[in-house]
Amino acid sequence: MAAGATLSYSSYRTYLECPLRWKYLYLERRPELPRGYFTFGRVVHSVLEELLRPLVVPLARKRDGGEAQTTLHRWSDAPEAGVGAGPAPISEEAMLALYDRAWNSEGYTSPEEEERYRSLGRDLLTRYRARLARDPPRPVAVEEHLETRWDGIPVHGYIDRLDRTPAGGLEIVDYKTSRELSLEEAVSSDQLSLYQVLVEGNYREPVERLTLLHLRSLTPHQARPRGPRVLEPLHQRMGEVADGIREQAFEPTPGRHCARCDFREICPEFREIPAADGPRLASLVDRFGALRDEERRLEGELARTAAELHQAAEQLGLHRVPGSHAVAVRRKEVSWQYPLEAVRPLVERAAGPGRLTGESADDVRRLLRDPSLAPELRRKIAETGSRRLRWYWELEDRDASGP
Repeated sequence: MAAGATLSYSSYRTYLECPLRWKYLYLERRPELPRGYFTFGRVVHSVLEELLRPLVVPLARKRDGGEAQTTLHRWSDAPEAGVGAGPAPISEEAMLALYDRAWNSEGYTSPEEEERYRSLGRDLLTRYRARLARDPPRPVAVEEHLETRWDGIPVHGYIDRLDRTPAGGLEIVDYKTSRELSLEEAVSSDQLSLYQVLVEGNYREPVERLTLLHLRSLTPHQARPRGPRVLEPLHQRMGEVADGIREQAFEPTPGRHCARCDFREICPEFREIPAADGPRLASLVDRFGALRDEERRLEGELARTAAELHQAAEQLGLHRVPGSHAVAVRRKEVSWQYPLEAVRPLVERAAGPGRLTGESADDVRRLLRDPSLAPELRRKIAETGSRRLRWYWELEDRDASGP
């Protein structure tokens, strides 16, 4: 299953946070403890789905061959149709009755917390329905599951709402029940970016807006659709996640998120040591710590001895210094450094942009060996460089080093 995993936004985020938790959740299907805020969000989303469903007028979806499916209903652009014409949402009483039937008590820490959330849900749903009655949207889908392949990566997700815009394009709407929400979150949301990819992979009409709808304040935070350069970093990260899952790289990644993880008891980062093995392992840890301290001490002593030997060799003009059992041989390592802020303008003025493709000293050295560049340009580039020399010592067996 891991090799062919189809990534959703939540599974992608889970793997980034901790690959082992991804394995427990998506490969081994281990359940997590319910949490009140997740339960609350699911209930509210389910009621919103039923509230909006009477307003939905389906839009044609793409088929595998690229042609559009046909639907029996489309929004009419004729003036007599009227913006927002169509069935009305269910009544407030029916909506609240649906809310009561859908209510789930799982995950709340106390009856008081549950009642606070239940009251909040009634309030925001009532205010949302009133807004809906005054200014109905033009949804073409609610809670729609979409799948596509994003340049080789299989992805999927559930879109809360997909609206037809006045210009004939599409607006992706994602509901948020969190306490606070900002426009910056809509602009930078990877979740909205992935939803755009899913919609573009399933519909012909262009995505015109990406919206996070903050239900507590009824504030829509709207952002422009992402261009290819904005989407590329997300595609790269999702590709790395897909590669990790395919290679079964499920190492734990400890961090602050561990405090809320339900799998601590089976995670190797937190697994309890059997009592019989405790003393032996504690002794090994103590020994390891003592050896690490000794290693640091010896590293310092080694560096001081090498520096003293180098100073003496410099004064006497030596490169080979015999000892009782080995010969210390002085070696040198030469490297070059080039200031890119000086080299790049030289190259671009003489040879055009894109000639210097990398940013390392080796990339500049390759240019210096390129016969297609004018000798004068190569000389100017060479003059920007600075040579760095590092001396170090190697030991040779005295018997093998000659008399």
